[in-house]
Amino acid sequence: MPRRYWYVILAYIIMQFSGIVGVSFLYSLTSLNLVDASIYWTMFSFFAGLIVILYLMRPDMRIERSDEGASNRGVLLWAVTGVFMAYLAQFLAITIEIAVFGIDPGSENTEMIMDISRATPFFVIIPMFIAPILEEIVFRKIIFGFFYKRMNFFFAALLSALIFGFIHGEPQHILIYGSMGFVFAYVYVATKRLITPILVHIGMNSIAVIVQYTLPSEQALLQWILIGG
Repeated sequence: MPRRYWYVILAYIIMQFSGIVGVSFLYSLTSLNLVDASIYWTMFSFFAGLIVILYLMRPDMRIERSDEGASNRGVLLWAVTGVFMAYLAQFLAITIEIAVFGIDPGSENTEMIMDISRATPFFVIIPMFIAPILEEIVFRKIIFGFFYKRMNFFFAALLSALIFGFIHGEPQHILIYGSMGFVFAYVYVATKRLITPILVHIGMNSIAVIVQYTLPSEQALLQWILIGG
């Protein structure tokens, strides 16, 4: 694995856990309350993480532009198809969770993000755009790519999808997050362009945020049950 990939993973980990120190630091220096300090630090850390990781990934951007991947039109077609594929996979995963394992529908992670977004609307940029870009770089380009060079697609996608699921902090919904990660890996291999799973991920998150943001809680929960969140 290239050294810059380890730097990317390190930057991603620091971004995720920087709030342990950063929130207290921001709270002590400003008049913000603890909740607002946490929100603003999260936005700062994600923006900073995006800039650092995109800078580290510059060589890969040049390689992909010169690679024999799908055309821009092909990427768009696969992106639209991928959204439907991912929602279908999530629907099947949710059905299994409810019918087989008796897991209650709903996501504390999604509810927390939406509570923050309603309090600070600008925050929606993170789940809709920044998080998908960062997660596809880390989990598809680097982690899946690492496994895919050493084993067949199924096991490489499975391992990266499981890691992707666990990182969201809801192990009871590992089937849902894992199924989504599996589809992202598939469209990545199908097009040989990382922008494809990024667009699929952005599409899914954006639909979920818009629905959760605009519908009453009961209807939003129904949307989560039917097509995921």
